[in-house]
Amino acid sequence: MSSTGTVLRELRGAQKSSKGVSLYSRYVNRPAGRLLAAGAYRVGLTPNQVTAASAFFTFTSIAAVALVEPSWWLGAAVCAGLAVGFAFDSADGQLARLTGRGGPDGEWLDHVVDCAKMILVHTAVLISFHRFDQLPGEGWLLLPLGFLFVAVLTFCAGLLREQLGKAAARTAPAAPGPAATVSRVRAVALLPADYGVFCLVFLLLGAPWAFRAGYAALAAVHALFLAAFLVKWFRELKALRPD
Repeated sequence: MSSTGTVLRELRGAQKSSKGVSLYSRYVNRPAGRLLAAGAYRVGLTPNQVTAASAFFTFTSIAAVALVEPSWWLGAAVCAGLAVGFAFDSADGQLARLTGRGGPDGEWLDHVVDCAKMILVHTAVLISFHRFDQLPGEGWLLLPLGFLFVAVLTFCAGLLREQLGKAAARTAPAAPGPAATVSRVRAVALLPADYGVFCLVFLLLGAPWAFRAGYAALAAVHALFLAAFLVKWFRELKALRPD
């Protein structure tokens, strides 16, 4: 079996494009996923088993939000668990590309876990608000529902954009210089919408007012991104119509 160093080098050559990827995913989550993928390869795990590991860390952390009274230690544990689950979510695809063992079943399972994660994490926040928080008003219970709507619509619309565009002609790539600059600017701009950054808000669970403020701020940012993405994706798909 190849050494860990050899596997890591092979994984670096099997990365997806960094276009449209934020700084967190590019420089934190993907490298972490690469290490996990190398370890999984060394012990003989399949990509679907790595997806199961992602689901375990993610759903355990989400359950803790709904079932355990908020505190600083809980916030740290939830943030760490969600971040590890996110890294495993990157690792399964990297392992699939490395081993050639990916397939429709694995892609389907990965999307199912991602969708369940988006639904459950905001549902858990809603339950936590209702069970443990002394809210200034009942209107705050609408916040997780609104964030849930934005997250699911972004996920579904983005997935449809990707699938519908796969069979269509691609536009010519831009020149290397400007494209690299645009990519860097986009990577910074996308940080507030990155799931890895969203995980960090749970570090504030020990201070309910701070968590509500941070969660509300991210909800507003995600809503703005959704509006921009919908316009962008609609225009891109409309441009793919045959003449």
